[in-house]
Amino acid sequence: MTPRPGVFYMIGNAHIDPVWLWNWQEGFQEIKATYRSALDRLGEDPEFVFTCSSAAHLAFIESNEPEMFAEIKARVQEGRWVLVGGWWVQPDCTLPGGEGFVRQALYGQRFFHSRFGRTARVGYNPDSFGHAATLPQLLLKSGLSHYTFMRPGPHEQALPARLFDWRAPDGSQVRTFRIPFEYCTSGADLEPHIRKCATELSGELGELMCFYGVGNHGGGPTRENLASIHRLIGAGGLPELRLSSPDAYFEAVRDLQVPVWQGELTHHAVGAYAAHSGVKRWNRQAELSLIRAEKFASLATALTGLDYPQADLDRAWTRVLFNQFHDILAGTSIESAYRDAEHEYGEALSIAQHVTNAAIQRLSWRVEIPHKEGTRPYVVWNPHPWPVRVSVEHEAGGVREGFVLRDERSEVVPAQFTRSEATVSSWRRRLTWVAELPAFGHRVFVSENLAPDTESAVPETVDASETHLETATYRLDFDPGSGALSRLLDKRTGSEVFQGLAALGTVIKDESDTWSHGVFRYDEVIGHFGEARLSLLEQGPVRSAVRSVSRYGDSTLTQDFFLYQDASLPIEVRVRVNWHERHRVLKLHFPAHLQFPQATFEAPYGVVTRPGNGDEHSGQRWVDLSGLYRPSGAIRGLSVINDAKSSYSVTDAALGLTVLRSPIYAHHDPYVPVPGGDYRYTDQGEQQFTYWLWPHDATWREAGTARLAAVLTEGPVTLPETYHAGDLPGAQANLSVEPEQVVLTVLKRSQDDDGYVIRLLETRGQPCQARVKLPFLNRELSPELGAHELQTWLLPDDGEPRPLLLTELPSTE
Repeated sequence: MTPRPGVFYMIGNAHIDPVWLWNWQEGFQEIKATYRSALDRLGEDPEFVFTCSSAAHLAFIESNEPEMFAEIKARVQEGRWVLVGGWWVQPDCTLPGGEGFVRQALYGQRFFHSRFGRTARVGYNPDSFGHAATLPQLLLKSGLSHYTFMRPGPHEQALPARLFDWRAPDGSQVRTFRIPFEYCTSGADLEPHIRKCATELSGELGELMCFYGVGNHGGGPTRENLASIHRLIGAGGLPELRLSSPDAYFEAVRDLQVPVWQGELTHHAVGAYAAHSGVKRWNRQAELSLIRAEKFASLATALTGLDYPQADLDRAWTRVLFNQFHDILAGTSIESAYRDAEHEYGEALSIAQHVTNAAIQRLSWRVEIPHKEGTRPYVVWNPHPWPVRVSVEHEAGGVREGFVLRDERSEVVPAQFTRSEATVSSWRRRLTWVAELPAFGHRVFVSENLAPDTESAVPETVDASETHLETATYRLDFDPGSGALSRLLDKRTGSEVFQGLAALGTVIKDESDTWSHGVFRYDEVIGHFGEARLSLLEQGPVRSAVRSVSRYGDSTLTQDFFLYQDASLPIEVRVRVNWHERHRVLKLHFPAHLQFPQATFEAPYGVVTRPGNGDEHSGQRWVDLSGLYRPSGAIRGLSVINDAKSSYSVTDAALGLTVLRSPIYAHHDPYVPVPGGDYRYTDQGEQQFTYWLWPHDATWREAGTARLAAVLTEGPVTLPETYHAGDLPGAQANLSVEPEQVVLTVLKRSQDDDGYVIRLLETRGQPCQARVKLPFLNRELSPELGAHELQTWLLPDDGEPRPLLLTELPSTE
């Protein structure tokens, strides 16, 4: 039998889940055992090549088994231990924020470069459950010009070929390979696996990668694997077999003409977008808290000489990056793994809090605050490089009824009491007001207790009752039975935003496993929350609020709807769910009064549009529906922005926000749970999150939805202060970025401590010239940005600004 034409590049690897059906301690032991085995196979078989990803695994070996790490370094230099991936771990590839993916490469590639003198060229995520459409740009700008994945499979998403060029919205392309059948094998004879993969050879593509090695719980290539490959070399009916690496394969197919695919690679395991609400919330909080901490630490370093806490931030980021591993962030691991994850995210959040506090304390101490008896000053800091109007809340002591709040110009700012976190005497109160804050700057506000007989203007309060809220901008009406919104009128245009009950708690049957294998949508509605209790929670000149408490079974849904007098602020809804259902999904539905709607989702450092066919999709902080409002013929829309959720659906003009799922922990098909069995279910008990409703004219681009999402999730920092002299005035801006479509997402010291790094993102898909001014660094730059382009710049302590790779390493081009 003559050999089948073609070549198989045999990729010896060991997919290791450091956490899945086991905890990270066991996972790290398995890394040691697997790498020891790989080193032994390299010593036994001079033709064997081992492919290795995940810098976190190697960092653990370096710190715990330095002798083994020295062996690995020697094999890397020899070229037989091949580094791929370039990321800290193999993360979930849809759920992290854009900066999360950047930091995966920043820390992964820099670890490879500093220890081995080289970086990876092949992105490598065989087991991740989907891949965001924006990844090719992030890969290419991290030195990763090729990509390897396996999921989704051909039964989940049709692609033009096994090998194709994957194009991002900005035009970046990476040559990409979808692994046939499996990324791992048993430790036995490989002939059945190789013959199965050989069916994928075609006249158009005669060279493929064939992956082998025991995986998931580690193991790697075995002696029997290697013996069977050597036996089959030259065997009849098979292609040429080469013990090789992904790098060699991509070099061999470099000049082939292949199809182009633009879009996401997705729809495997849609249940992972919502499984385990806690880990999704912790990740988003930690990412954004660290980004905010870096900004303020940079400002404090530049203006006051405070030491930049690079080591602390590095430790925090690596904790976050490890827990973005696809079986952790996806919510598919065992229950105890999430206690570990909560501790590690907690460490990162604590570091972010300490770094932020140190910077704000240092900066605020240098703000000029004149003394005035009977007043209490507050310094409020804006982390965003544009002016914002934002709601501020802060606990205060000694503020009495009839107080007045003034800004640094002594102008009165409407303020009111809201419910304090302290259940004590009236000495401790909580204040709220709307602050207009300078771009990446601060403003001083002072509360003043007026004398009891002092007359002051009484500001108009927001019209409210237990069944409605109304300002000059909006009117909200509540359905007494369900507690949902029965009406949202945009009074600016006379538009009815909804065409049915909105924010209605909808319960959907879901008996799928943790991943929801084989499921694409949740649409079997079995009930709604009802038996509502509506109450007027607060009323004042800043805002009024109605609380809606509804029930389903043993579960309670509490939604506090806040309507602000200030027309520039969205409708805010604070949600508390006490959930005790099993095999159910909870969604909030928003049936927009639109025709021909387009659904746009925030993606990692970008956006993606999807059809409104009811399928479940991942998303970042916001989803928008924009379309035709038939009564007027105008284009209008609705953005729903939230601080914790990442799973959505759109059916025609109805947007569904998936609040939670409650499958069994780590339940994987084909196992069938025993009826009445003793299992643990996800998302039981209480959870909280906030969402904003933002009705708008035109589309999300003109409505500023991207900036609003940043304001919700990276809020201002408020510090009570005392009176003192200072070099900083009562209000000051420190940064500006134009035009509005450009967002400065990151400001930090460089990893090499030789300047400041900024990251700029074009958010509307429209090329432009940016204008960035940083007076506190005495720097300006005006780069050209393409549509959807992400740029990174170094502002060196000495020298002119220059563009950087995301890794902050020299270009390998």
